[in-house]
Amino acid sequence: MNKRTAAAVGLAAALLIVLGLAIVVNEWDDSPLGFDDEPQSIPYDDVVIDNGGTDTVDDSSLNYGVLETYGPLLLVLGALMFAAMIGGICIAREEVEKDDSN
Repeated sequence: MNKRTAAAVGLAAALLIVLGLAIVVNEWDDSPLGFDDEPQSIPYDDVVIDNGGTDTVDDSSLNYGVLETYGPLLLVLGALMFAAMIGGICIAREEVEKDDSN
């Protein structure tokens, strides 16, 4: 195994470890939205609370639940998707060394 392959395997392992830790660290059961196994309605009312001139996102709103509670997980998944897009572009641009069409 050459250095490039070892570095790629190490980077992939580190990414999987970070992704796993982001999933494990989240408190799935103690969500402010109270996730259940049954479908729930999405609370669209009272998303923003007016606190004397400053707007604060309500803790029970969908925006808070997605962006505040699961922010680290979304960042890791976003980085993973970005890397997948870049990898797809690199693979698509590779030249074929030999032609097997015969």
